[in-house]
Amino acid sequence: MAGYVFDLKSLTDPVTLDAPLQIDAGSCVALSGVSGSGKSRFLRALADLDPNNADVCLAGKSRSQFYTPDWRRRITYVAAESGWWAEQVGAHFHENDLVSAHQLMLALGLPKAATGWDVARLSTGERQRLALVRALVQEPAVLLLDEPTAPLDAKSTESVEKLLTDFLAQGGGGFSRDP
Repeated sequence: MAGYVFDLKSLTDPVTLDAPLQIDAGSCVALSGVSGSGKSRFLRALADLDPNNADVCLAGKSRSQFYTPDWRRRITYVAAESGWWAEQVGAHFHENDLVSAHQLMLALGLPKAATGWDVARLSTGERQRLALVRALVQEPAVLLLDEPTAPLDAKSTESVEKLLTDFLAQGGGGFSRDP
């Protein structure tokens, strides 16, 4: 291992990053810039969700050596507006992950019963917190968060920040774009 949990040597298409970027376990990097400058595209490229030519490694292993779904589980992107493909919240979680999901939900001020809720009834803030739970139960090495607290009230923001601080303290790493 090169000593870094995440090592980006270069990235082209859809954005270009000429300078290398190395992130240690337990570190957080924040991206800031004007609307439309490519922050979300950059995060999506790192997660291999958009076509790109990136020379990027996780724990010393090149992205090209990973099966694409495995990379996306280890380098997890949480969009500012997450996608929901089933009607009920619980359908978005594997049954083996429900105990962990419930613990995370409680930490974010959501009841266990939320897994039985219809997605259509969720507020924007509830969707954002549940998308974070959905990402964290995968136990990613790196979280790519796109505006993770933008739709949240102060109390919910505080609970998300506490949960992310714990994630970093346990050796996770990540990017956050404009909180």
